[in-house]
Amino acid sequence: MCSVGDSFGVELEGGMEPHEYECNHCGKTFRGIGMGQTCPKCHSKDVKCIE
Repeated sequence: MCSVGDSFGVELEGGMEPHEYECNHCGKTFRGIGMGQTCPKCHSKDVKCIE
């Protein structure tokens, strides 16, 4: 199954929850899980957690 864009209600074990991130390069905000996020718009790795 493939999902593009938004989450689709997946339950995660072990306390892993999605966080809001903002790209320092283009300003896009997006949700992600874990470290090493990449901006889905410009593919920059220069992102920060804003949550």
